[in-house]
Amino acid sequence: MIYFDNSATTKPYKEVLESYVTVSSEYFGNPSSLNALGGQAEKLLTKAREQVANLLTVKKTEIFFTSGGTESNNLAIKGAAYIHKNKGRHLITTSIEHASVKKSFEQLEQDGFEVTYLPVDSSGRIQIDDLKKAIRNDTILISVMQVNNEIGTIQPIKEIGEYLKKFPNILFHVDAVQAVGKVPLSLNEYRVDLCSFSGHKFHGLKGTGVLFVREGVRLSPLLAGGGQERKLRSGTENVAGAVALSKALRMVLTEGKNGIERMSKIREILRNGLSELEEVQIHTPTLNSAPHILNFSIKGIKSEVLIHALEEKGVYVSTTSACSSKKKSPSSTLLAMGVTDELAESAIRVSLSFNNTENEALAALAAIKEASEHIRKVMK
Repeated sequence: MIYFDNSATTKPYKEVLESYVTVSSEYFGNPSSLNALGGQAEKLLTKAREQVANLLTVKKTEIFFTSGGTESNNLAIKGAAYIHKNKGRHLITTSIEHASVKKSFEQLEQDGFEVTYLPVDSSGRIQIDDLKKAIRNDTILISVMQVNNEIGTIQPIKEIGEYLKKFPNILFHVDAVQAVGKVPLSLNEYRVDLCSFSGHKFHGLKGTGVLFVREGVRLSPLLAGGGQERKLRSGTENVAGAVALSKALRMVLTEGKNGIERMSKIREILRNGLSELEEVQIHTPTLNSAPHILNFSIKGIKSEVLIHALEEKGVYVSTTSACSSKKKSPSSTLLAMGVTDELAESAIRVSLSFNNTENEALAALAAIKEASEHIRKVMK
C-alpha cells in the first residue's frame, strides 16, 4: 500500500498509541476528582500541557486542549467575535479557508457580523495590500490559514503579523493544522494571538487538538459545563489523548529538517514525473508551498474515477479536503485561484508524510500513468 493522503489523516506513531493505551488503562481517573487517581491524571495532563508549550515556545497557561482542528477554529473565531462584538463587528478571512473556518464565519454573518473574504492570486496566495485595504476601525479579528490543505500554498503569516503590530486591538488567528512539522511557525515572532492544531495531522490521534490563546486574550466559551480548561472549554479532559498529542508533537518536531528535506525531494520527483504526462496541470505553486502537498489535474479524467483506479493498484490519494471530498462539487479553492470548472473537477491531491519514500513516488507515478492511459482508452 502507498498512502499519499496524509493531509486527510496520518498514521499514528506506535509510541503514540502505546502512550494512549497506557494512560487509558493505568491512569484513567478524572483529573477533576480529588482522589489519588484523579490527582495522577491531573499531573499527566499538566505535564502534557507543559511539553506542548515548551515545543511551541509559549507559556503553559496559553495551551488549551480541544477535540481537534475544527473545535479549535470554532472556539477561536466565534469566541473572539462574540466577546468583542461591542468593539466592532467586522471580520476578515480568506476565500480559501478550511470548511471549519468558512462555516464559522458564515454563521457569524447570520448573527449580524460583516465578513471580508480576501481574494487569492493564481497561486492561492493573498496579497498584503488587499489585507491592508480591508482593515477598518471596527475590525476585531483576522483569520488566515498558514498552509492551504488542498494545494499547499503558504500564506504570508509573518508579514501579516508584522503589519498587525500597528493594530493591537485586532486579534490574529492562524489555522496551522496543515503546517505542524512541515512549515515553521513562531507564535511570538509572528504576533499570533490564536492558533489551531490537530493531533491526527501529525501522527497523533483523531479527536485531539490544541488551541493556543495568547496571554491576555479573552474568548467567549462555546461549551457550558464544569469549567475545565480554565473555564474556556468545559468537558472532562481527554488526558490520554493530550498525552498522545504531546508525544506526537515532540516526535514530529524532532524529525524536523531531515524529514522536511525528504518530503521535498519526494514531492519534486512527483512534480517532475507528472509534468511529463499527457494533459497534466499542476496547481500547487513552486514557490511559497509546503513540502508535503501536490495538487494536480489530468484534463478529461474526473478525479473520482482516477482515485478509484489508483486504489485498485494500492495507491491512496484524495480530491479536495477530506471534509469536502464527498460533496461532488469542484474545489472552491481551485475556483478561487481561477482554475476552470473542468480542471477543478479533475483535481487530485497527493499529500506526504515523513514515512513516505522515493520508491513509493516512482511506483505511484507509474500507477497514475497506467491508470490514466487505461481510463482514456475506455472513454474512447
